Amino acid sequence: MTSTVDLLAYIPSPPQGVWYVGPVALRAYALFIILGIIVAIVWGDRRWVARGGEKGTVLDIAIWAVPFGLIGGRLYHVLTDWPAYFGENGTPLDALKVWQGGLGIWGAVFLGGIGAWIGCRRRGIPVSALGDAIAPGILLAQAIGRIGNYFNQELYGRETTVPWGLEIFERVNSSGQLDQLAGVSNGEVIRVVHPTFLYEAVWNVLIVILLVLVDRRFKIGHGRLFALYVAGYCLGRFVVELMRDDFAYEIAGIRVNTFTSGIVFFAALAYFFLAKKGREDPADLKSKNYVAAVSAGEAGAATPVTESDSAKTDAKAGAKADAKAAESDSPQSDSGEASASTAASDESSDAVKLSKKDKP
Repeated sequence: MTSTVDLLAYIPSPPQGVWYVGPVALRAYALFIILGIIVAIVWGDRRWVARGGEKGTVLDIAIWAVPFGLIGGRLYHVLTDWPAYFGENGTPLDALKVWQGGLGIWGAVFLGGIGAWIGCRRRGIPVSALGDAIAPGILLAQAIGRIGNYFNQELYGRETTVPWGLEIFERVNSSGQLDQLAGVSNGEVIRVVHPTFLYEAVWNVLIVILLVLVDRRFKIGHGRLFALYVAGYCLGRFVVELMRDDFAYEIAGIRVNTFTSGIVFFAALAYFFLAKKGREDPADLKSKNYVAAVSAGEAGAATPVTESDSAKTDAKAGAKADAKAAESDSPQSDSGEASASTAASDESSDAVKLSKKDKP
């Protein structure tokens, strides 16, 4: 008889993570990274507009932040896993193959933040306010990106017997050679592990909900919501790192990502409590081009009257005078003159009659 545990065990991995359309390789990891970026930009822009900013600002800043973030993420991954690329059996050129997976979030946030700062400086807007607007979208993008790790069969934890354990399959290429990244599953299960990528994705979604609720309730600004995002993510990542046993660079027997999570967590928490309270004035979120355009419009409205404007005013006054003159020549004026003439004629007749009476 099949038990409940048998029905739940286990979560299977996808049979493959790469599909070929002719010579073009469609990689699930890359597709989910792109999807996450789109979600972060669209949602972040809506949140920015709701806070008083201009529509399209987040996309303009993303042109700087995304390339910087990708480079930073890859650099962090390569530096923390340098033996895989520059060790005894490493392949240095593989360090450039971003599409094969391997982006460190810490490097992505750091260099991506520098790119965003450059973009904000060019537009004349505060980078801290932009960070608050895009924080939930960035974390949701990270959760979406973890689905790409699922297709790549990576970022999993230690072996387990829990009902939601993840099956890792052996994958081979068309020649029958082992290729865990780009190959296709042959159905053989190598091991059953904790799906730590799934734990992290679920944690990220929960923090996203928390960020939205906190922002609505307390109207957080000045970079404090972004700090709360960083602290919340670090807390979850610290726990996840303790569950992993794949190769990673270590310091004193502790994974470097564990150290990084702890240090960044306390730094973000300190910023959250020490930064200025409240939220920015919506007027401060307008770009310098927008402010310049508004100022130019107000100046135009207050421009002194020119000679041509004065001539137009004189012409209007002359037209009004002509209109009054025309009214004096109207039939009503003629009838008034006729009445006055008749009255004068009657007075003359009365005078003649009186003069006749006075004669002897």
